Amino acid sequence: MLCYWGAQVREGFGLTQLDKVKHVNDVIRCVCPTSEIQDMSAGKYVVGFIRNEKVSILRLRGDNNGHDGKLKPLNLKKDRIKSIACGESGGVVLAHGGKVFIISKSTLCTPLKDLAHRHVVQISCGDQHSMALTQEGQVFVWGKNSHGQLGLGEGRSGSQTPQHVQCLDGVPLAQISAGGDHSFVLSLSGVVFGWGKNSSGQLGLGDTTDRHVPTIVRSLNGKKTQFISCGGEHTATLSKGGTVFTFGSGVYGQLGHNTLKDEHRPQVVAELWGSKVSQVKCGRHHTLVLVGSSKRIYSFGCGMQVQLGNGQMINQSVPSPVLLPAEFNDKYTIGKLFAGENHSFALFYKVPGNKSSKPKSNQSRRIVTLDDKLVDQWASECKSKSWKAIKNKIYKVFSSAASLNGSFLKTSYDEHYQTSAEVSGLDFELVKKTLAKLSMDERVMSQVVKTVHGTLLPSLNILSVDPSLVSVEVLRVYLLLPELIRVCQEQHRAKLLDAFASNILQLNSDALKVLETYWSKLPDDCLKGLVKLFHKETSNSIGRIAVDDINLNAPKRLEQLAQVLQMFYKVCCNAHNKITKSNFIINEINDLLDTLQSITEDLNNPLHNRNRPALMILINYYDQTLKKLKSFPCIFNLEAKCRFMKNKLHPSFYKLVLRRTALLDDCFRELKKSNDQDLKGLLVVHYADDVTYRSDVSKRDFFLNVFKDLREPDSQFFMYNDKKTMIWFPTQPSLEKEKYLLLGILCGLAFNNNCVVHLPFPLALFKKLLNVKPTLQDLKEFDTVLGQSLEHVLKYSNDVLEEMEMPFTVTWDGREVELDPTNPGNIVTNSNKTEFVDNCVDYILNKSVEEVFEEFKTGFFKGCDRDLVVMFEPEELRGLLGGNEDYDWDILKQNTTYEELLYAEHLTVISFWQVFEELTSNQKKTFLLFLTGFDRVPILGMSEVKMRVRNLFNSTEEHLPQALTCHSLLELPIHQSRAKLKEKLIEALNHKRGFWE
Repeated sequence: MLCYWGAQVREGFGLTQLDKVKHVNDVIRCVCPTSEIQDMSAGKYVVGFIRNEKVSILRLRGDNNGHDGKLKPLNLKKDRIKSIACGESGGVVLAHGGKVFIISKSTLCTPLKDLAHRHVVQISCGDQHSMALTQEGQVFVWGKNSHGQLGLGEGRSGSQTPQHVQCLDGVPLAQISAGGDHSFVLSLSGVVFGWGKNSSGQLGLGDTTDRHVPTIVRSLNGKKTQFISCGGEHTATLSKGGTVFTFGSGVYGQLGHNTLKDEHRPQVVAELWGSKVSQVKCGRHHTLVLVGSSKRIYSFGCGMQVQLGNGQMINQSVPSPVLLPAEFNDKYTIGKLFAGENHSFALFYKVPGNKSSKPKSNQSRRIVTLDDKLVDQWASECKSKSWKAIKNKIYKVFSSAASLNGSFLKTSYDEHYQTSAEVSGLDFELVKKTLAKLSMDERVMSQVVKTVHGTLLPSLNILSVDPSLVSVEVLRVYLLLPELIRVCQEQHRAKLLDAFASNILQLNSDALKVLETYWSKLPDDCLKGLVKLFHKETSNSIGRIAVDDINLNAPKRLEQLAQVLQMFYKVCCNAHNKITKSNFIINEINDLLDTLQSITEDLNNPLHNRNRPALMILINYYDQTLKKLKSFPCIFNLEAKCRFMKNKLHPSFYKLVLRRTALLDDCFRELKKSNDQDLKGLLVVHYADDVTYRSDVSKRDFFLNVFKDLREPDSQFFMYNDKKTMIWFPTQPSLEKEKYLLLGILCGLAFNNNCVVHLPFPLALFKKLLNVKPTLQDLKEFDTVLGQSLEHVLKYSNDVLEEMEMPFTVTWDGREVELDPTNPGNIVTNSNKTEFVDNCVDYILNKSVEEVFEEFKTGFFKGCDRDLVVMFEPEELRGLLGGNEDYDWDILKQNTTYEELLYAEHLTVISFWQVFEELTSNQKKTFLLFLTGFDRVPILGMSEVKMRVRNLFNSTEEHLPQALTCHSLLELPIHQSRAKLKEKLIEALNHKRGFWE
């Protein structure tokens, strides 16, 4: 049964004979056509009905003097129609199978050829524009574009042919809705997009500016929106649970807010609060709502033509009940509401006690999504039905980002409605279960891979456009595809990963930021699987480059994989999960370095002179590959980083001529005169008072002694901690800032020349050089007492803090500093204690030394290659520059080799090691200095010290052992007794002979 009320029309719309039109009261009319009405729609000048899957159209009078036309069936031959949408004077109908027809002003019905190959699932009409949603989730629009209602961008004119709204691709849409001159779409997770005319705030964006592209109505985020209806200049939404929001023009009271004001943002219709509304429909200037549980229809807005159904010809600004007879509650259930220009409609269904008579939800209106049931269907049908039909179904799902993004939503507790830049809304257990089942059918999976690689991945390029046009829901596909790649056959993974990595790297920065957040919140097993997937392929790629012939595409492919892996590393570092650095290291890089070293040795071998051109090409190929990889340090182990650094080429030399008696002054004077390019060369140190030119020996001697001078308290460069074990920058330096610039250059030179120096800064310094934020633990390393005190503050209860009345200040370097200058006298409380501790750390390690540190940092990167420094972690950088004190003398002995007349069982060698064992700890450290020129262990450990021992020719008992520090070569007199050897060795160590004297 159809009930209608409002402006006067042809009695019964011609759906039945006049005497069978029932006047329920002065307002409501009812008709019971012989054929059930399946759908209907009313525009300004036209109303259409679908019965028996056929369409009939009635032209309404254009003014008070006109006459309604007759109800005319449209000739659509064999097409079965399932829905209709009427605009101002025309309309659109949708057939089963997704075919679209246009109803013109002359009531002709013609197929929309441009959508002939699309399966449309929804249609909607505004006054003079139309919308269509396809099964794959794409939106098409056509008609006038006077206010941007087509959503195609500013400056676009109207179009009579359907245009694809590309910026919505990938958003899993649940509904489309067109109003007078504005448009809306709704995602499956309740995200609302609006565009077009906004003169009354009908887009809900807080202003009255028209929008020419789909724009998210952020004030509706998280409101669990399930339905949208658009009026002439107002909009209504319905949330899960029955809450109604309205916005836009309120001049007739159509917003239901007990006011005639416009609303520019969505507001709850308070009068309906708690009523659990099940339907909402907007007419031109009025609104209908259905409370299904009570079988009551309410209306509000313009009522001048009785379209509110309350018996009065007045406007109503709060919901009032439609005057339906009480007996309807027993005999009928309300099916659907419809609202037109000045008319209202309600479809009723009899209730014979059987549920089949009640209207059912129309699943065919939904975009296609993947689920467990569909996978089972494919597995069974591919064996019993046409494979072509199955391939078509697979293509529809896996060619569409929207379809995949709408699959696997976490529906428990409505979590997917909370989708945001922090929450993906996906059920990862369901993802793994479904895709694992999908992978069990090889034929189906092969078709899936073909579709994903050939269609889906190329289509994702749209995500590199303006981020304001992209919903975060689009990014779900980047979480789903790795799970799909992981379960596909190994021969398909490489090409899918290549294309997938390329897509990730094309994302704009805002989209990447959201994606990184999503990655950080993945379950540990999912994130670890993602890392493993890229790690394995990156490792395989490096391994192939190391052994295969030259392939110019291989380094570029490798670079993309490594870049994505570096992104994962950054995410894992920030997420503090169980994935460690070891999960990223690729040891095959050492193979690549070995290959490069071997070819370089061949190049320097005269026997390979004929092959020099080919060898040069290979060296350049491997060298360029490694240069690209150095931007992704997470994949390098420490040994590879150090090897890479040692193998760097120095195109020039930087010479320092210094006096031993004025080492620091001369050094700073020379550094001032040097330009940045000079500083990057290989350092050569020459002492003005040394007739012997010994570059490497002199260089180590220089660094050892210059940093010793710098550490002297009277140098005034640093402040020391209480234990005098560590240094930091003074907050009130007595030296000019330029000195810290020169200090930085000096440290940079040590790094660039692979020299170990003793400069005991806390880890905070090296973090700051690498733009890593220092923490409380870093402060604690320098000042244990203060660090522990701040840890206790974090643990204190509110009562303890209140009793202490601790000021919001910190005392450092003899000064008490207000940490919140805008609120002097503030005290530490339970609510601000974390802020207090963070501010303490920030002041001590950052703000108090900001100017001095920036000078040091600028100088440091003048003295070394920044792109090499950033390869290292803060801990590694500290170890590389300052070494460590892990003196494992057994390893030194194991790594020692013997030359010429000496060997391990020689009496002199045996005596030497016996003597060495008897040395004190400090004497052994002095021996290391005597042998190598540095007294601290290199970052890779004592295994890096390769001591060579040979006999000292023409020696007597009175000769001292000697050392060539540049080669770690020890020369021993071979005629000495054990006692004499010990005496002469200690004498050599005390006088440092063999090193610089």
